[in-house]
Amino acid sequence: MSMVAKDIQMHVLNMRTRFPFKYGIASLVALPHLFVRAEVLVDGRRSVGIASDGLPPKWFTKDPETRFETDLDAMLEVIEKAASLALETNEAETVFDFWMRLYAEQGDWASTTPHPPLLWGFGVSLIERAVIDAFCRGTGRTFDESVRENTLGIRLSLVHDELGNAGPADLLPPRSHSIRARHTVGLADPLTASDIAAGEGLNDGLPYTLEENIQHYGLTHLKIKLCGDADQDLDRLRTIGALMADQATCAFTLDGNEQYTELDPFQELWASIVGEKDLASFMGGLIFVEQPLHRDVALSDQARDRLLAWTDGPPMIIDESDSGLHVGRDALEAGYAGTSHKNCKGVFKGIANACLFEHRRRNNPSGDYVLSSEDLANVGPVAMLQDLAVLCTLGITHAERNGHHYFAGLSMYPEDVQEAVLASHGSLYRRHEGGFPTLDVSDGEVRTDSVVEAPFGYGMKLDTTRFTPLADWSSESLSL
Repeated sequence: MSMVAKDIQMHVLNMRTRFPFKYGIASLVALPHLFVRAEVLVDGRRSVGIASDGLPPKWFTKDPETRFETDLDAMLEVIEKAASLALETNEAETVFDFWMRLYAEQGDWASTTPHPPLLWGFGVSLIERAVIDAFCRGTGRTFDESVRENTLGIRLSLVHDELGNAGPADLLPPRSHSIRARHTVGLADPLTASDIAAGEGLNDGLPYTLEENIQHYGLTHLKIKLCGDADQDLDRLRTIGALMADQATCAFTLDGNEQYTELDPFQELWASIVGEKDLASFMGGLIFVEQPLHRDVALSDQARDRLLAWTDGPPMIIDESDSGLHVGRDALEAGYAGTSHKNCKGVFKGIANACLFEHRRRNNPSGDYVLSSEDLANVGPVAMLQDLAVLCTLGITHAERNGHHYFAGLSMYPEDVQEAVLASHGSLYRRHEGGFPTLDVSDGEVRTDSVVEAPFGYGMKLDTTRFTPLADWSSESLSL
């Protein structure tokens, strides 16, 4: 097998949210959705692969002092650099080898810049996904087949040496056949109709309040963002618990959004939550708490000592702190239960983490090992579907899904693209009364058969060159 990148093109489609998505220090109202199109020679035969992602403010770098335009420039710089390095990379024997070379070269370049690993790794991940897509399409294999048969050439020990000669099929759990939608409850999201101010309601035919979403989608899983104020968080949790009281199953995660620079204040908040009698039953559905400590301190020696000594605390995972190939392992050793998978942090990295956690679980069945799935408001027809394809291969059964909540389905795409999505993924999307495809969440879950049967997530042909070339795009077009 041989792999070499011959051409990479980038195009942009602007997207606006239905209403602001507030997370941490950011409030998302519009963003560019970037498409990366890679032409790759797979054993000398031309194949084209696509990857895409929204470029969100204040996630890769949570610097309150910078403007969104500055953050965008940094994101685009690392993506364009990864593309240029990919085109300079010599022929590789496997996709995995191609990725390893690109990751190392991008890291060498980034060491001379202010860009942190979470950010420069994002650039690598987009090229990684596009090349994986090209490989799957060029070889006629699905992503799941390519991983389990290891035609991608994955060498797990190069990421986690304790895995030795094990291959992905030796350690990955069975493939998931459906995904529970863990619905995001953002910090500014209305819980009931009484939370909507006069004139701020939506009339797009999609559910708006949490109460409406529970009824419309039959939700069983939630991701609840915490603001860090005990009174406000307790009040919101009481309301959410009451809204979910009629559901046969109610499981949820809490997102700390890097609110704390030390553990004591979070421990005080946690004591308030678990000490609230009205929440005792509801809190039985807690799965884990996500990243309460800021990324700068979450894996420090002090945090490690405090977490390892906190024997009655909740299971906690990192998310934004997961900035390198080995950080998932570091998190386990620092007292965390695990980390998150997002395609923007790397597909091969996620596979290696899933295998590491299973390896540790077999050696210590009593331990907590969590590889979660979190979302950056992903939408289709490429980014979200590729994310779901990876989750199914990793055996993850529930995932934060919020793109269909904060965006009006796929209404931002040309009509022929919408029709192609419905034709290829009619079990994943349904036609909304307004005519556009929207994610079909039924009884709290989405069906993923069309995703895992596609080469890598999406099944239809998509001409991304019809969108605005990156060279011609400007952030001013977002009209922020």
